[in-house]
Amino acid sequence: MAGNSFGKLFKLTTFGESHGRAIGGIIDGCPAGIELDFEAIQNEMNRRKPGQSKIVTQRKEPDTVEFYSGIFEGKTTGTPIGFLIHNTNQKSKDYSHIKDVYRPSHADYTYDKKYGVRDYRGGGRSSARETASRVVAGAIAKQFLRQTKINAFTSSVGEIFVDKPYQDLDFSKIESNVIRCPDKATAEKMIAKVSEVKKQGDTIGGTITCVIQNVPAGLGEPVFDKLHAELGKAMLSINAVKGFEYGSGFCGAKMKGSEHNDKFNEDGSTQTNLSGGVQGGISNGMDIYFRVAFKPVATTLQKQETINSAGETVEMQGKGRHDPCVVPRAVPIVESMAALVIADYMLLRRQETKDW
Repeated sequence: MAGNSFGKLFKLTTFGESHGRAIGGIIDGCPAGIELDFEAIQNEMNRRKPGQSKIVTQRKEPDTVEFYSGIFEGKTTGTPIGFLIHNTNQKSKDYSHIKDVYRPSHADYTYDKKYGVRDYRGGGRSSARETASRVVAGAIAKQFLRQTKINAFTSSVGEIFVDKPYQDLDFSKIESNVIRCPDKATAEKMIAKVSEVKKQGDTIGGTITCVIQNVPAGLGEPVFDKLHAELGKAMLSINAVKGFEYGSGFCGAKMKGSEHNDKFNEDGSTQTNLSGGVQGGISNGMDIYFRVAFKPVATTLQKQETINSAGETVEMQGKGRHDPCVVPRAVPIVESMAALVIADYMLLRRQETKDW
């Protein structure tokens, strides 16, 4: 199976399945001498882990990270960082009823057709459990990017949207509620909606907005390796993501050029930022902001008609523990993938300028 690595200079390779003994990863290319805050790394894991509130899956995993290499006396050594996260609360029997059944809108059918075999226990490699390894790497990338601030938050659930620009939001309030929305009134509506959908045995989608601040101008490559293209790839690689837009996004398609152009100030900054901090695929020093759309979780507790491996029409019903809305737990994943992209381009910039 290819496609298990991400990044060029700051590179992460992940391994493991949802119901295997463990998941983990190897981070290659992390610079030496970074003093790591292990409590901060674990805190990032706690933001993503299951069982943290009543509106997420009740699978109980401590998600404690064990480091095996690349760190000495609390600092990175410049050699590959190997780490492991043990799975402790698998309930594989919850999936025995879908051993030969393809869940609608899941990876069951496509994995079977591509590989001729699939791990049906929790989705195996296609499970969002894999993203825990990304959060470990992202937490380390954040500590490399000490001057850069990366904040993501839930900006919509179903038809409930935060109607304020991110500049008017207090990012310190993101962790003040279980839905991870910094606007209290909107957060309460979102939580109520997710709880309602959960009682119905159904799921619901939403969006996450991410803001990256204090990024220097000059990150990114023209043509195929544009900064926003790599951010898009990073976000679209996350389970359940259906869309990515940065800056003015699709709304920009409704505007005239005279309305959309960001006028310059004398210092090179811009009076507006509809470009989303990226022009010509290269950062311009303004805030980078984008929005990521997540579909409703495919597994529901309602009965659905589907087919089995023999092509027969059958009825199935989801069992076990699943998120009614993936968005709250995806917030740290979005931040982590953003950090990996920026870290990669920062190292590339260092290489280009020989600023080591």
